[in-house]
Amino acid sequence: MSLDPLQIAVYASWAVTAAGLGLWLWSWIGIKDPIAKLRFSDCAVVLLFASVLARIVTQTKPMGAFDWAMVLLGPLFIAAALWRLARTAHTGGR
Repeated sequence: MSLDPLQIAVYASWAVTAAGLGLWLWSWIGIKDPIAKLRFSDCAVVLLFASVLARIVTQTKPMGAFDWAMVLLGPLFIAAALWRLARTAHTGGR
């Protein structure tokens, strides 16, 4: 059984989706610090939206309304989460 690059990308995107969901759950269950909770949540947003966009790019069927909404809104959510991650980065000691 040989996997083509398209199948590998789809399987990898599902793995990234699982990692994003895990980070999101961990941000709600395991983290008490508000800034750390926000950072875990932002990492999850980046992973989830990136994996959805990867699956949209690799699909063979025509794009529907949900696909177009994700293509337009996904990069905005990713950019916002990355911006917040940059703004809340630990810059060293006090």
